[in-house]
Amino acid sequence: MHKQIHGDAPGRTAADAPPPGRLEDWGALLFMDANLSRNRTQSCATCHDPNHAFTDPRETEAGQAVSLGDDGESLGDRNTPTAAYARFAPAFGRNAKGKWHGGQFHDGRAADLAEQAGGPPLNPVEMGMPSVEAVVERLNASASHRAALRHFASIDDPMADPQASYDAITRAIAAFERTKVFAPFDSKYDRFLRGEAQLSDQEELGRLLFFSPQFTNCNICHQLQASPTAEEETFSNYEYHNVGTPANPVARAVNGTKPGHIDRGLLDHPAIDDPAQAGKFKVPTLRNVAVTGPYMHNGVFKDLRTVILFYNKFNSTRPERQINPETGAPFAAPEVAENISIEELETGPALDDKRIDALVAFLRTLTDARYEHLLEE
Repeated sequence: MHKQIHGDAPGRTAADAPPPGRLEDWGALLFMDANLSRNRTQSCATCHDPNHAFTDPRETEAGQAVSLGDDGESLGDRNTPTAAYARFAPAFGRNAKGKWHGGQFHDGRAADLAEQAGGPPLNPVEMGMPSVEAVVERLNASASHRAALRHFASIDDPMADPQASYDAITRAIAAFERTKVFAPFDSKYDRFLRGEAQLSDQEELGRLLFFSPQFTNCNICHQLQASPTAEEETFSNYEYHNVGTPANPVARAVNGTKPGHIDRGLLDHPAIDDPAQAGKFKVPTLRNVAVTGPYMHNGVFKDLRTVILFYNKFNSTRPERQINPETGAPFAAPEVAENISIEELETGPALDDKRIDALVAFLRTLTDARYEHLLEE
């Protein structure tokens, strides 16, 4: 079930490389190093594969909806989000409108990239290391990592202050995730904005629909900058919304989640105790969305067009528009029926097939150049 990728093989890790000169260079080595996992079977790149837009391409018993842990048995309970463009999410907190926004993970429980990087190595269903000390001891056994720990943690003996050493590790991974490797802004859409590419008629229709509030509600949540022609748009306002996503029965059955379990989203953030936040998840970037399925926080939808049809059902009175094409049955009830962002979801008219297909075509243009070949797979 587990598929090794570059940097995962025991005995051939990034720890064999010379000491890096820059924090982000060390972070790149750490990102690919399977020594950060208990059984040395996984690196950060296993679940955030650079060849698959920094998502997890591995098949599990639940398909690609959740990720397999280092022990070869454990499964996560949410779909692995892309690490691409993650650096643009603001620190978790309130925005100018007073709404929660930002942070990392689907529920924002990590305030920033460094805090996020520190989570998976210690998560028992992910990389499974037993403690901060165990991680530092593992890396300290490598001469190159030991040299990096001493330099970037400003400490002679990395084991003398394991937390300071671990903080240096997470800062390094975060520094790597802030590089252009994760955010090249070189999709067909970006090239179009720079006058280097031409959109097809269908793609252009999709672009106009996407940014036009009188025709769709897409840009309410998926536009950060004021201008629809602004460069380096991340296609997320990083707010939290409950859009009525159904539970994923396949993932729930496979990963052993107890019957009746409810994923409460933002309410599971340790700093949040307001029931009005239940069922809300961070608005994801749409960068590379056409090649990073399955979709929603729990991977319940496999196809991008299905996602648009799901949103369209809020504005259509036609019975056939209430049908999930992946199951042939009506879209299932929301996992959390309260706090649904009805005002945003019901903005705009219902869409016909031509406009739905145009939106899909436009979203495909948001694929980074290095992943465009995946559009044809």
